Amino acid sequence: MKNLAIIPARSGSKGLKDKNILPLNGKPLLAYSIEAAFSSGCFDTVHVSTDSEEYADIARRYNADIPFLRSTETAADDTSSWDVVLEVLEKYARTEKFFETVALLQPTSPLRKPDDICRAYQLMEEKHAEAIISVCEVDHPPLWCNTLPEDGCMDGFLLSENRGPRQILRPYYRINGALYLLTVSALQAQGGVVYNSNCYAYTMPRERSIDIDVKLDFLIAEMLLRQS
Repeated sequence: MKNLAIIPARSGSKGLKDKNILPLNGKPLLAYSIEAAFSSGCFDTVHVSTDSEEYADIARRYNADIPFLRSTETAADDTSSWDVVLEVLEKYARTEKFFETVALLQPTSPLRKPDDICRAYQLMEEKHAEAIISVCEVDHPPLWCNTLPEDGCMDGFLLSENRGPRQILRPYYRINGALYLLTVSALQAQGGVVYNSNCYAYTMPRERSIDIDVKLDFLIAEMLLRQS
């Protein structure tokens, strides 16, 4: 089975400037995902999808395969990750390189381990799944969340059955962005992830689920990496 890893790394960032190549404990951020992909031993090709020659040069130092850059269309702010993935698959197909599975590894999840990738593939095989999506337990139950009116009145903010200790509430999970694993056939048929009976969750601990978006996330990731 031919497996492709895609690490999307568009240049620039509105939240944290050039975050995908910012040095994190001495390495550019995107390097962590490249190294995890190679160390997992799961992939035939590890590709970094970028619109920047500078980013591409940095990624190639870590042995990523980058025979082409993103098109103008998929380098736009509002482009979905799946449009990027489908474009990469199409461009490889033009060179007679075809894949059966594709893993989207966000560079903003540097604490994902190679073993997480391996276990996701094992889960895909065990479940005969079309998609495996990484999740983690949320810090606070969404049952404790609500909207507020302009005056801040909290009348009816929580339902009475949700006012107990967190420990007695069932756990809730969120997509952590670290790993999306799909069969290429399902992706091409659906145009992206479809959360149906052929899609399963791979659960990761919260400490490996940091998703870097702002400076605080970056500092937390830096601290956790130093402690690991």
